[in-house]
Amino acid sequence: MRTSTLRRVGTRAALAALLSVAACSGGGGGSGTAGKSAGAAVADASAVTALQQIRKKAGTMRSARIEGTTEMGDTVSMRQSGTIGWADGLTGSLTLTYTGGTMAKAIEQGGGDGSVRARYLQDEYYADMGEAFAATIGGKRWVRYAYKDLAELGGPAGDVLKEQVQNSTPEQGLKALLAAGDVRKAGQEDVRGVTATRYSGTVDVAELTGRNSALDAGQLAALKEQLTAAGVTTRTVDIWVGKDDLPVKKTERGETAAGAFSSTVFYSDYGTEVSVEKPPAADTVDFKEILKQRAAGPS
Repeated sequence: MRTSTLRRVGTRAALAALLSVAACSGGGGGSGTAGKSAGAAVADASAVTALQQIRKKAGTMRSARIEGTTEMGDTVSMRQSGTIGWADGLTGSLTLTYTGGTMAKAIEQGGGDGSVRARYLQDEYYADMGEAFAATIGGKRWVRYAYKDLAELGGPAGDVLKEQVQNSTPEQGLKALLAAGDVRKAGQEDVRGVTATRYSGTVDVAELTGRNSALDAGQLAALKEQLTAAGVTTRTVDIWVGKDDLPVKKTERGETAAGAFSSTVFYSDYGTEVSVEKPPAADTVDFKEILKQRAAGPS
């Protein structure tokens, strides 16, 4: 496999996998569609109060089962399912199925079948790229990506995703919604058999600082920096909360520098056991080592 193709496949695999976790957390590069003027954005005080309590309850949780879909422009369309934990940094296991976009094509060109198993640990992420890909790198199926390398691999977007993936919890989605100037209750709906209250809002990056007292100045500044780096101007966030004050569903949609973004995530089984181990060292290769070896050989 040519070095350029390997770099493209490996980099896209890393960033798409991290995008899936960021989408689950509410920290992804999602944005709302048409933004509202500052004068029209009015937060519902009762909704803000309720969401603050919900965020507090969600903050006591340390793991959950997730299932969802993510799309970003013509880059990626995928499904993800598995478990994540955040008691001591992010850990988790997800199965990612790429269903369209240039990411799916890159995986196919690399010999993959469109499905990637991902393991997330505190400082690194591992992807099982399949037997066909392994045959091109000495038979090792697992590729390791250190979070500290993501900025180099993905530029500004990689730097943002590195920060987001290490802070990925359902609580992050609530923080984003609390930053919306027009956050409001939007009625009750059935979510997979659960009666849930829907909260909706539009986050306008230009209007974040000081607009809403639901988050402190530091939290607002961090959120604004992340969204700006990803090319986000506005994004719409909807969260459905069950009677136990825990999120059961979250959606985000809008525009980013990489194109239109949308994600839907379902949360269940809070407190589920999450056990993740590093793949066997004999079956693992570091992505930067792959690039180094390929660069030294024929291109």
